Amino acid sequence: MTAELVRGQNHTLPQTRLEIRVSAGTPVVAGATLGDENGTVHGTEWIAHPGSPQLPGLEVSRQAAADHRLAVDLDALSASVHRVTVLLALPTGVGGPARFGAVSAPFVAVTGLEGTEIATFTLTGLDTESAVAALELYRRQGAWKVRAVGQGYAGGLAAMLADQGLAQAAELARSIQDAVARGMARSVAPPPPRTPGADRVGHGTGSVPSSDGHRPPVPPPPAAQPSEPTTPLPTAGTGGPIDYTHPRRRTSAPPPPPPTAPPAEPGRPARPVAGDATGWSMEERLYNQIWGMFEDLARTTAAYRSAVDFAESRMDQELDRTLSDPRNRIGGAGDRAREQARAKRDELTARAREVLDRDLAQLAAESAVVEPALPAAFAGWDNPVWHAYRVPMEIPMALRIGDLHLPENTGLRIPLLVRLPLERGLWIDSSRTASEAASLMDTARLHHLAMENAVAHAARLLAVYPAGEFSVHVIDPAGSAAGALAPLVGSGALAGPPATGAGGVAPVLAQLTRRVDLVQMAIRAGASDSLPPDLDLGQQLLIVNDFPHGFDDRSVTQLRYLADEGPSVGVHLLMVADRADASAYGPVLDPLWRSLLRITPVADDHLADPWVGHAWTYEPLRMPPGSRVLEQVLAKVAAARRS
Repeated sequence: MTAELVRGQNHTLPQTRLEIRVSAGTPVVAGATLGDENGTVHGTEWIAHPGSPQLPGLEVSRQAAADHRLAVDLDALSASVHRVTVLLALPTGVGGPARFGAVSAPFVAVTGLEGTEIATFTLTGLDTESAVAALELYRRQGAWKVRAVGQGYAGGLAAMLADQGLAQAAELARSIQDAVARGMARSVAPPPPRTPGADRVGHGTGSVPSSDGHRPPVPPPPAAQPSEPTTPLPTAGTGGPIDYTHPRRRTSAPPPPPPTAPPAEPGRPARPVAGDATGWSMEERLYNQIWGMFEDLARTTAAYRSAVDFAESRMDQELDRTLSDPRNRIGGAGDRAREQARAKRDELTARAREVLDRDLAQLAAESAVVEPALPAAFAGWDNPVWHAYRVPMEIPMALRIGDLHLPENTGLRIPLLVRLPLERGLWIDSSRTASEAASLMDTARLHHLAMENAVAHAARLLAVYPAGEFSVHVIDPAGSAAGALAPLVGSGALAGPPATGAGGVAPVLAQLTRRVDLVQMAIRAGASDSLPPDLDLGQQLLIVNDFPHGFDDRSVTQLRYLADEGPSVGVHLLMVADRADASAYGPVLDPLWRSLLRITPVADDHLADPWVGHAWTYEPLRMPPGSRVLEQVLAKVAAARRS
């Protein structure tokens, strides 16, 4: 029976291998400290945090997230450790809430490995605190117990760590927040929050497919309204960021998927079907299904890796116990102990791999039926849907910008979808140090490949927006991207010729900065009808090549302004740059890089999922060899703009 704890209450733990699950209404930092009999933390090596997530017997998340799973093996802790304190903190410098009183009360559950809840605690009564010691596991007379703490600190992480006796509290708190900021900058944005009325799915266990092969409903994004045409300029809301929610999407819970799956044979999972998720339209169902596949693959891989780590840890512990007796270190007893420990390790690993292979096979079968059914915005360039392309009448929910995969099965690719309108800009990293594959390429070839990717992304954005509602501008100060830009220039799809030279940079930036300023002022004043008639209110994309070549200090400031303020009013950046080229600006440009989603022109494992923080290998979308689909699509886009 689950013990529902209140502040100060304790409960005996029936087992030593545990998971601590955290649910919060906003991304939080989760970590844990190890303390002695008095609760004192003796150094930074006694703390598990996103910058150093693993200690013997303890593993925490590598990034801030609304949901966390912390793995604890109390038997693997050092004998000098008598207390494990779970800490939560709000990330700083990322535009989120600054105090726990502004968010819903965090919920913490201590569970067994099978998911059975042992004790839960809801952290109520927090106000100005930005960090909190949620609960502690402590050793008492040889037994372990859990105590609900709920002690908050208005001084944040530094104050909490200092209270536990850490001398370097302020320095460590800064390094943790820096690591979190870097992690959030590289993290794939999670799907939109669940709409009111939708059932809670995967509370503490994710959304792993059920035994009949069907996945529980994934939190749906806002659905489509049947009336009111899309307006190019958003209206002012009651506060907060500008609302660019698609005006034809419902805000009520969508219906469940229709029962279209063929009946399953007894003892076998049902065959997968495309659109097997909630949603008002097939597009929404496919979008939710892809996110469900993404989460399933993340969680089943996490379970496999955890099982392998447990098998290795168990083998090491058994060998340590056996070989601690000097009589077993020589002769046949030691050899037999090693063989038995390795056999148990191999058995546990094989069982875990069997479960993983089963889940991977099911996901691969689902991917095989989903990919051919995807609309153009979700499909790769090799999908036949592009050969029947028509200029759309409304924008889609999302756009595919690449594929993701994990090393356990490199052939199982998950489409990387970003919501539209774009919520952050894109940065295509053209440096040779970006990845191992990039280091093996010639610099000029790598940069050309990066620019070709930028053109392909711009073409996809142009293709999925209605005619006249999306414009692309290009800044190419040195004119080095003329070859890669040829499809955009030749089709007439650009808003104007690429800006070259230092003299061409300033007018483009001034034009887009003026648009951001005017639209923001109109929204704040509720006077959208007073905007100049020559102002293009459609979405704008600025492609910047060879940054910072051709940029002076004023231009750099304007670019940072567009990166920060532009997305909320429909102005977006797509930068092709090597960060080392801008090293002369030092930390001044750090917020710029963090505000953009970093992708690469070649495969690189730098993106993290929002559930367990795996490092996923990103691969850009490739054109089929000899294909003319890009030119054909751009020709149709340009023709629609002219008409």
